[in-house]
Amino acid sequence: MTDTLTTAEPMLRLRNVAKTYTTGGKRFVAVSNVTMDVAEGDMVALVGPSGCGKTTVLKILAGLHDADDGEVRIGNGHTAFTPGRDVGMVFQQALLLKWRTILDNVLLPADILGLPKKASRERARDLLAMVGLAGFEQKYPYELSGGMQQRAAIARALVHDPKLILMDEPFGALDALTREKMNLEMLRIWRESGKTILFVTHSIQEAVFLGARCAVLTAGPARMADYFTIDLPADRTLDIKTTEPFGNYVKRIYGLLGF
Repeated sequence: MTDTLTTAEPMLRLRNVAKTYTTGGKRFVAVSNVTMDVAEGDMVALVGPSGCGKTTVLKILAGLHDADDGEVRIGNGHTAFTPGRDVGMVFQQALLLKWRTILDNVLLPADILGLPKKASRERARDLLAMVGLAGFEQKYPYELSGGMQQRAAIARALVHDPKLILMDEPFGALDALTREKMNLEMLRIWRESGKTILFVTHSIQEAVFLGARCAVLTAGPARMADYFTIDLPADRTLDIKTTEPFGNYVKRIYGLLGF
């Protein structure tokens, strides 16, 4: 395993994190051996097959599950970290409320947290503009395409200004061409927002294209096999997928997954 630890104080620090479930009297290892540091402002891709524990890692970081073993530290030690306030989530489905306008959907976390209404509405409008949805504030979810709904879901995850964004296969339900476009948009949104993002995907090419760093998780048993920096230009276009360095990273991940 390479590039796992950093000398600077990271925003996320995981050491030998493991999670086991018991169903029907049998123990099932969801994930093990997760050790990595994530610097503030990083985009880290978590890639691997179904059942390798990618979503379990996100749930632990979101405070939805406790790790059974290992150390999980979130934050740099100078400020308190509260998952409900400091984490934004984006799922495979946009999960927009059909009876709320797009603006009101984006405002949902701010409403739940009781944040100032005027400032939150201004931030929501700014975020909708950032994700390319200016002018769609008063539309309803059924009036937007799947890709546009996911843009709104990303804006919703950002509206309460969380420290950490967790994205669980956010483009998995989109068609191939829309997914490529959303990958480009995701890089732009990441650069403009400056947020720390953990991005779960089954797609090896998507992991290499989006990630500043990449964690590879394998199934049977579920474990973390590698964690490394992706040394490609930050300002990436789709043309980079045809280059030798990009192909080498793809081959590295294929090898780790046994192909």
